[in-house]
Formats: sequence, C-alpha cells, structure tokens
Amino acid sequence: MTRSENPPPLVVAASLAAVEGLVLLLLAGAQLADLSEGRTTMGWTVAAFFALFGVAVIACAWAVTRGQAWTRGPILLTQLIALGLAWSFRGTQLIALGLVVVAAVVLAGMLHPASLEALADDPMRED
Repeated sequence: MTRSENPPPLVVAASLAAVEGLVLLLLAGAQLADLSEGRTTMGWTVAAFFALFGVAVIACAWAVTRGQAWTRGPILLTQLIALGLAWSFRGTQLIALGLVVVAAVVLAGMLHPASLEALADDPMRED
C-alpha cells in the first residue's frame, strides 16, 4: 500500500498519533531537565518510559500509513490511555479537553470504515 491509497481519516489519525509521540518525547526531555538529586533514579526511569513510548507511537503511526494492520492496536490503546489521563486532568480543563479531542479524532479516524478497509488483512490483495 502506498501513501496515495491511504484514506484521509487514516492519514489524520496517524498524523495526530505521531504528534502524540512527539509530545511524549518532549515530556521525556522535560523530565530530564527537571532531575534532582533526591529523585534521580525515578527521573531517569520516567524519562526513559516517555521516550520509548514516544518512539513506539511514532513508529506505529508511520507503519499504519504503510498498511501494517498490527499497528492499529497500539495506536488505539494509546488513545484509551489518553482518555484516562484526560480524566485525571479534569481539574485542568484545557489539558483535559485537548487530550479528549485528540484521542476522539484519532479513534474516529482509526475506526472509520475506510481506514478499516485500508488496513484489512486481505490475503488476495497484492502489495
């Protein structure tokens, strides 16, 4: 499958997922910038988690536009995590709203019929 064959909802969803991955990388950098002597181990661990998760989300976003259907699961799981995170940020309404809107758009794009068709495992389809 080439990029030109990807339906717009899938492209939008993958693009927003890649942005989420970039935000996770930025959070990893912010965590490293805020290291203190009392919590060095925890700071490095959290930064490593954010960095690895960010790279994984970016890789899945790229792979889903290349027709790799298995990447749909990690992207959808990331959106469910974002919705849970939005609930915990409900006191900070702007952050919570941003998380909900992005997660909803990505979920809608990934679960759109055209996206599902583009990612269908069809043994008769020639790549």
